Amino acid sequence: MTEEDDLDELGEKLYSLVSSKHGEIAGKLTGMLLELPDAVIKQMLQDESVLNDGISRALQALRQESQVVSEVEEASASSDSLGERLYDLIDLHNTGHTQKITGMLLEQTKEAVLQLLSDPELLEKKINIALKTLIEQGEEEANMTDSDGEGESIGEKIFHLVEQIDPTHSADITGMLLEMDSESLNQVLRDRSLLEVAVQRAQSALAAHTQTHSST
Repeated sequence: MTEEDDLDELGEKLYSLVSSKHGEIAGKLTGMLLELPDAVIKQMLQDESVLNDGISRALQALRQESQVVSEVEEASASSDSLGERLYDLIDLHNTGHTQKITGMLLEQTKEAVLQLLSDPELLEKKINIALKTLIEQGEEEANMTDSDGEGESIGEKIFHLVEQIDPTHSADITGMLLEMDSESLNQVLRDRSLLEVAVQRAQSALAAHTQTHSST
């Protein structure tokens, strides 16, 4: 008989004894007892007091496991419930950002959230802070969008200046100047002589480009 067969036989005998006392959870208890050393299992089969002691320990472990699971489920349900209650209260303030503000405030500890639910003034204060943060974030995003268009406004300024020097090629020269870095562009805008030098270089480059194409 192999070790596995021996364990199966022990399991069947053990299950038979356990099921007579705890029919509904006999399978679970037997599985737990079978994790014990073979010598202990054999002793249980021969001595009812040892078996009862083993079953008591297994039952205690099951109760603890069940308690932990229920506590986790309760905590999870409690968290969901807090979120729903907080959402409903924040929604009364008509900020237009109920969901975002709820999410921000739920990042606090459970105790802090419970305090918000019981203190309307504190809740209003926290809502205003969260709303201010969201508005600032929105302004930052808007500023970033504006800065993306900054090249266009500089381009317009340079175009008008270049147009005064070389109206014929103002568009081409402006395009060439806009390839410069922002610091150089600002210097060109502030200093007319630098602008004229930059325009002359661009004119030379344009002339050379035109000459090359006309000779091909």
